[in-house]
Amino acid sequence: MLRLTTILFLPLLAIPHVSAHGFVHITWIADKAYLGNTPNADPTGSIVRQINNVDPVKGALNPDVNCGNDAQLAADIADANPGDAMSFNWTGGDLSRWPHNTGPMLTYMTSCGATDCSTFNSSNAQWFKIAQVGRIPGDSQGTWFQARLLDDGAVANVTLPSNIAPGAYLIRHEIIALHLADQKGGAEFYPSCSQIRIGGSGTGAPTASELVKLPGAYSDTDPGIFVPDVFDVPPPPYIFPGPPIAAFVGASSGSGAGSGSGGSATGSASAPASSPTGKSAGTGTKSGSCKLKRTGPTTSTASKRAVVPRPHRISRIMRELKLSFGGSTH
Repeated sequence: MLRLTTILFLPLLAIPHVSAHGFVHITWIADKAYLGNTPNADPTGSIVRQINNVDPVKGALNPDVNCGNDAQLAADIADANPGDAMSFNWTGGDLSRWPHNTGPMLTYMTSCGATDCSTFNSSNAQWFKIAQVGRIPGDSQGTWFQARLLDDGAVANVTLPSNIAPGAYLIRHEIIALHLADQKGGAEFYPSCSQIRIGGSGTGAPTASELVKLPGAYSDTDPGIFVPDVFDVPPPPYIFPGPPIAAFVGASSGSGAGSGSGGSATGSASAPASSPTGKSAGTGTKSGSCKLKRTGPTTSTASKRAVVPRPHRISRIMRELKLSFGGSTH
């Protein structure tokens, strides 16, 4: 006869594999929503580069650290302005809530140069960092901003640099899940790349020393990727992997790069501004002039609200299951 503790754990073990990982389902730019494509499904027009599965990228030197598992060029491009707010709706593979709660969220950009981002090979990209968030400052339990994504409708937020030079850019939002990072190679990388075109007359740009390659910017032994004390309470200071936030970003936003257990003031997590009604909601374009001014925000079907951080321990439960049953989990 099965022991009661085993019976209680069986429903957790039966959770479909697809729901244990995820992808960016919706991207918002200045309250305008753009749907992403479901991984490995027939693609439709989108600004988000489609990945072929929802599994994490494993290994800091894996080529898929760039834009995700076998990421494909997207057909569309979204217009944006310097200082626009962007939000990323991360979901489980079956469109359930994002399943993880441990680890940082980081945002990078790269110029597509003179080419249209819909034809730009991101393996040639020189990335610069514009935002990063880790643990919620002042939280004695070490709750991460990522944990807020488990709340219904919560999104990851970032603000485009207010003085960034106009042009075509890829924006790469990344979650690094650390619930298995007490072992070398245990970190899970979830990158997502969206194609945008920024207008305006800004002049801000990164310096050569602030540019990195991905893969190349991380190693599996970096302090922010191999974290043996990730579940310690009180939490030790967290060291973000990769380069510092580009200096021109801090100069334009008035916020610094952030360090230790905090992060950049330009990144956070909250409720979304609006919900798309279909694939046409927020249609990107391949050509045309950049929008330099807006008469007002898009009408929202759901207003922004503050998300009260609530500690979740799903990732830790799965980690303990791994230890109890001798298997591996993500």
